[in-house]
Amino acid sequence: MQEMLAPTSALIGQGLGESVGLLTDGRFSGGTWGMVVGHVAPEAYVGGMIALIEEGDSITIDAHKLLLQLNVGDEEIARRRAQWRPPQPRYTRGLMAKYMRLVSTASKGAITDGSG
Repeated sequence: MQEMLAPTSALIGQGLGESVGLLTDGRFSGGTWGMVVGHVAPEAYVGGMIALIEEGDSITIDAHKLLLQLNVGDEEIARRRAQWRPPQPRYTRGLMAKYMRLVSTASKGAITDGSG
């Protein structure tokens, strides 16, 4: 999970803070501002719903109703899921490769001991 201060700062710097939301499986610092949704789980890397979002998709974010909704039909979601393939790991050796093999989803605390 990357820290999201850089992209949220870029959105604010471009004057888009009131009109653009950010939906990510990344994490936010205390400096983040705007309509942001983070730690969506399961994450894109493991094929969660966030992995199936495509450019131009409509997403409803309603903080008052606690609603996060991808506005794409069930048939299209099924098509995308059938075509989805996991990304190649960025690291294949060393500490980061080991971490990637052992870590669980952020919804379980991103733990590495297998008890999550």
